[in-house]
Order: sequence, then structure tokens, then C-alpha cells
Amino acid sequence: MENGKGRIFLCLYRNLDSPMMVERLESLKAGIVGGFALCFAFATTSFLNTLVLAKYFPILAILQIDLSWHWWVNGVSAAVCGFLFGVTYRYIIRSDENPQLKAGGVFAFGFVRGLTQIEMGWNSTVTILPAVVLAFESILWFTIAAIAVDIAIQLGWLKPFQ
Repeated sequence: MENGKGRIFLCLYRNLDSPMMVERLESLKAGIVGGFALCFAFATTSFLNTLVLAKYFPILAILQIDLSWHWWVNGVSAAVCGFLFGVTYRYIIRSDENPQLKAGGVFAFGFVRGLTQIEMGWNSTVTILPAVVLAFESILWFTIAAIAVDIAIQLGWLKPFQ
């Protein structure tokens, strides 16, 4: 029985050392960087919405937040979106220096999230302006996450996908 366990661990060790596993770990790290960056951007824009936009522009009062469970669920959602973006963005940019690829990845994620918010805004409120603000906010979030992943690659914390 001990011999069987030894074979399993040896097999797992070989898999951990494979190039495919190294790429998976780099993707995991990129996802973590993207998740933290997007979560930071979410928290920052949430507080700016409450302290500036909702306070000085009455039409945007719906953007005001409180630290209820809704805000925490939105934060977790932002972190998951950031994780998925970080993993995907690493594969999108590879080792190229193509600015269209980088911008395309950011806008693809940002527009999908933003246009969904605009669609929901049309269906639920009197004015569409808060949803438009949230749509632009989504693009900003993914831009911040892309910058974070790019910086992590430049610092050598992440390796670009070859």
C-alpha cells in the first residue's frame, strides 16, 4: 500500500513540474492580481460614487452605497470578474507589445459588463444616466486590472504567456 501512495505522489510531483502546470500557476497568479486590482477599483469607485457623485449630483443619488450585504456581494462579483479577466488578459497579450490587443481585452470585458448595466438601467429606473456612469466605471475597472497585470509582468512577478 505504501508503494501505491509513493507512485501517486511521484505522479503528482511530475505533473507539478510540467510546463503545462507552470503555465496554470502563472495564470492563477494573473487571476489573483486581476481580482485584487478590480476589487480595489470597485471599492474606490464605490466610495467616490457615495462621497462625490451621489452627494453633488442628485440624479446620481442611486449610486450611493452603504456597507450592506449587497455591497459585499458586488465586491465578490467584482473580484471574480477580475480573476477571470486576469487569467484571460494574460493569454490575450501573450508576449506581444500590441496595444490593440491590450485595449481590445479591456474593452471586451468592460463593454460586456457596462452594456449589461445600461440594459438593466433602461428596465428599472427613470433615467439612464446612473447606468451610463456604471458602464464607464466598468471600463475603468478593467483598465486598472490590465495595468496591474502589466506591471506584475514588468516586475517579473508574472511571466507572459509564450
